[in-house]
Amino acid sequence: MMLKVNEIILTIQGEGARAGLPCILVRLTGCNLRCRWCDTRYAWTEGTEMDLEEALREVRRLRCRRVELTGGEPLLQEGSRELLSRLCEEGFEVLLETNGAEDISTVDARVVRIMDIKCPSSGADGAMRWENIPRLRPQDEAKFVLADRADYDYARILIARHRLTEKCRVLLSPLMAGAGPELAPSQLAEWVLQDGLDVRLSMQLHKIIWPQSDRGV
Repeated sequence: MMLKVNEIILTIQGEGARAGLPCILVRLTGCNLRCRWCDTRYAWTEGTEMDLEEALREVRRLRCRRVELTGGEPLLQEGSRELLSRLCEEGFEVLLETNGAEDISTVDARVVRIMDIKCPSSGADGAMRWENIPRLRPQDEAKFVLADRADYDYARILIARHRLTEKCRVLLSPLMAGAGPELAPSQLAEWVLQDGLDVRLSMQLHKIIWPQSDRGV
């Protein structure tokens, strides 16, 4: 089974409920969306062909028990689901970051699904596969990246409509400077507190630790 891999790196998890923890990122090549503020555009096309066993060997070499499969959109590649299952079988804590436009129902149940629900500023909100929402479980995460008040209101309405906080962890992440319109974290925090949302405010920690690095983090 072949995969097109952009990078396999040991880093500090930058987002989500495990932010700050060591993690191996397996970044696969290719994406079916073109978010206007995407910060990993290099992963749309750049990558090296690797067979499944070679990718697993590289993950083992990095000696960390936490692995996240990301992209791009990893579920576009046929071998991604097999890779996720193999990692689970080897005892890794396995995370999947997906853009919500691909079916998550066939992903191994042992995998933590981190689903990015696209807001209007991304230009990709129309691509969401809404049947994925009922498939989220308490161990999963729903993440919204917000650039402005319109994005926040969009997220707030969806959280209420789908009762997301009763299904899984919900994270709101302000768009960082240099990637499009910036939303101040303090402003987002104020809105969350005013509306009484039971969500986690999630900063992109890797951009704080390595502000000059666009890759390899």
